[in-house]
Amino acid sequence: MKKTNLNYKLANTALIMLIIFLMYQARGLWNGIFDKLFSIFIPSLIAFTFAYALYPYTQYLRKNGIPKAISIFIILVLFFGIFILVGAFAIPLLVSQLGNLFNGIITFIKEISIQYDIDFGPLQSTLTEIFNEILKNSGKYISNGAISFVSTGLGFIGTFVIVVSMGIYLLVDMDKIRTFIKSSCKKKSKKTYNYVKALDNAMKGYLSGFTKIVIISVFEYTIAFLIIGHPDAVLLGFLAALGNLIPYFGGIITNLIALITAFVVGPSLFIKALIVFAVLSLLDSYVINPFVYGKSTELEPIVVIFAIFAGGILFGVLGVIISIPIALILVTTYKFYKDDISDKLTELKEDTI
Repeated sequence: MKKTNLNYKLANTALIMLIIFLMYQARGLWNGIFDKLFSIFIPSLIAFTFAYALYPYTQYLRKNGIPKAISIFIILVLFFGIFILVGAFAIPLLVSQLGNLFNGIITFIKEISIQYDIDFGPLQSTLTEIFNEILKNSGKYISNGAISFVSTGLGFIGTFVIVVSMGIYLLVDMDKIRTFIKSSCKKKSKKTYNYVKALDNAMKGYLSGFTKIVIISVFEYTIAFLIIGHPDAVLLGFLAALGNLIPYFGGIITNLIALITAFVVGPSLFIKALIVFAVLSLLDSYVINPFVYGKSTELEPIVVIFAIFAGGILFGVLGVIISIPIALILVTTYKFYKDDISDKLTELKEDTI
């Protein structure tokens, strides 16, 4: 009897394609399941990120002779102290400056329209409606903050308390967690341990550098624009800090806003803002960022831009925020396993010949 040789690779490929097709057909069910899992997983991820980001600072204090419990207490007090100060003092100031910012943008569009005879009528009316709605809602939230926070924010408060409590617990036990992961990876293989270590170093470098850059940006931009007499200096400082979440684009948007509002005030301030824009851009690109980050985030600009756009399309604002850490993980993984990937591709080519 003649034996039939079964092509297992082809059969496995067909089976995988069938599974993918069936999952696609049942995408409504899977989307609901993934949404539930996502809502459960995200608080845990935020709590772990919170503990992971603060852990190096507690380690620094412990290396300088401060006991673990006191080190954690100091870092938590500093973190929540800054958080409360920003909420109590900075946010009302920022909201008050939003009106000037929006009026400046509308005035800028009017002057450009008149000077160059361009019809911005629909755009101007749309922006005016949007800005008025934002200001109205901002004032409502501030004036009725306590009532709205209690009536509609109980779910958020509960989640926030759970995330913070979980984060503090993870921070206290971070030594045990890291030791467990390290021992588990070593038991599996030395290469796995080195890979996890490479990821840890890359993420620690990124988080540490990002925290420093945010603090530097607030003072750097606020002081620079205060020196030239820009009316929205504090707002621009906080926008510059938030802009670090979106590399390249965040800084460009902040400086464009500064130039537009300065143009409305007068030619003198516009020229000063243009000089500040050039000086700060050079300072950030060639002095501050290389000094703070070093070689911890060796991401090519094209990778950063693609990651931001892909993250925004897939997951919206959250995707934009997490795009750079995910890109860093993928690039670090590729660099670590580059030789293995090349060998595997070579084997596949040889099998197909």
